[in-house]
Amino acid sequence: MTIILLIYVLLAVLAVPLGLYMGRALDSRHTSRFDRFFAPLESGLMRLAGIDAQASMSWSSYALALIKLNLLLILLAWLVFMAQGVLPLNPDRIAGMNWSTALHTAVSFVTNTDQQHYSGQAQLSYLSQTLAIVTLQFLSPATGLAVLLAIARTLLRRGDGTTAGNSSGQHGVGNYYVDLVRIVIRVLLPLSLVVALLLVWQGVPASWQGAQSVTMLDGGTTQIIPRGPVAPMVAIKQLGTNGGGWYGPNSSVPLENPDLLSNVIETLAIMLIPVASLVAVGVISGRRRLMIGIGAVMVALSLISTTLVMVSERGPNSALQGVAIAGSHNMEGKELRFGSDLSALWGSWTTQTSNGSVNAMHDSFNPLGGMTLLMDMFVNVAFGGVGVGLIGYLLYLMLAAFMGSLMIGRAPELFGKPLETREIRWISLAILAQPLLILGLSAITVSFPSLTGNSNPGFHGLSQVLYEYTSAFANNGSGFEGLADASTWWNLTCVVALLIGRFLPMLVPLAVAGWLAGKRTAPAGRGSLALDSGPFLALSVGTIVIVNLLGFMPALVLGPIAEQLTAG
Repeated sequence: MTIILLIYVLLAVLAVPLGLYMGRALDSRHTSRFDRFFAPLESGLMRLAGIDAQASMSWSSYALALIKLNLLLILLAWLVFMAQGVLPLNPDRIAGMNWSTALHTAVSFVTNTDQQHYSGQAQLSYLSQTLAIVTLQFLSPATGLAVLLAIARTLLRRGDGTTAGNSSGQHGVGNYYVDLVRIVIRVLLPLSLVVALLLVWQGVPASWQGAQSVTMLDGGTTQIIPRGPVAPMVAIKQLGTNGGGWYGPNSSVPLENPDLLSNVIETLAIMLIPVASLVAVGVISGRRRLMIGIGAVMVALSLISTTLVMVSERGPNSALQGVAIAGSHNMEGKELRFGSDLSALWGSWTTQTSNGSVNAMHDSFNPLGGMTLLMDMFVNVAFGGVGVGLIGYLLYLMLAAFMGSLMIGRAPELFGKPLETREIRWISLAILAQPLLILGLSAITVSFPSLTGNSNPGFHGLSQVLYEYTSAFANNGSGFEGLADASTWWNLTCVVALLIGRFLPMLVPLAVAGWLAGKRTAPAGRGSLALDSGPFLALSVGTIVIVNLLGFMPALVLGPIAEQLTAG
């Protein structure tokens, strides 16, 4: 337990200065001393792309630019995956993917999910891993953080509540391309370089050579060991809350995560930018007290989740009764070099964010632990993915503001701006889409066993299906496995969940921020909601818990809760 608390403390020590740096380096409305180092490169890239870096976009133009770029990236990645067999940088002569797996992979990595229906080292060439996968692992978190910056400077920034308008009369939220380039160059690339070097120091491969044949110690067996530029990919997969690993079993493989120190580095990298983003938004918007309050809520939710998973995995595995040593922890599917506590911490943090990487098999967690991982993804705001975690919390904040205003007999408002029918309709849709889509797809899939293809037809089988769709919608990417998920059915239905789960909860708050920016700000009075007060933050927590319990409790009862009650 001591090492877990030390990792939490170390996270805070690293994230606060990083957040202060991000707040100053990414605020496009003010110059900073960092501009003289980065601005020449950024200006050159803007000119090369023919983009006017001084132009401010309306929220709709910002969203349209985002959608167009992401669709282009999906198309390009899809083509690379299918054609990799005839493309260069393929020393192991890996064939191209079939069309549905290639489409799922492209959409998965563009949406910051990295859900893998393939085994990386066996089914992707070096070109696919680097040009397609790693490129998307930089651009997808940068997109989430860019939208958060647009919302921060529009909805959250203190001042008169107005922003400059454009020729269409809509208020500007910033420039998507400028935000994207700044985030990649000023944050993601430098951090990834540092983490990659640390991992190489610990023994993670960074080579362009093909797989190596080695003779085993018994002298009679030859084993093929896949290699490649693994360390750079692992660095951005963790820092960008991406999660997709070079190897199929992800960070449980010694080549991807060799020892205790590499495990601590990779664990910290999961949470580093999501936590720092709170500090950065506080600097940019001036709403430090609100960000501190939201951060406190997220820390509390994180500690509760981590504690529940640790307690669960310190218990025995009921399937091994009479075989395992009495009082031993559940070590099924876990690495001895990490143990149950560090595996539980990783599992908790990777599902609290949209990371989804693993250093243990979640399918082997005890029912209570597996249910907690599911709840992490249902909530998806403690701390959530890069950018999108705080955006998701703002969605619940908007809903809580609507309910809180009605409870005190005032017209619904947010930061002094009226919340009207249009805003509430879209906020409700963004929140309710999750249970409707996850439960709907799960119900259809389990109704046809030939489509499901799961390894366990009992209560755990339902959990496997529920987990897969939840992971897709939450843009997480981890899995309970035990599914024949490389089929056309799983690929295409998960693509639907991936796209809706990514863009609806991200773009609706951006639209609401744009709509509210054009409204008059009412002066604060005695009856105004103090969004940074303790009671209101408690209301937001209640909203999060009630919405998710009402939506998913029946499914949890039929899955992990029933499995827990019948275990042993």
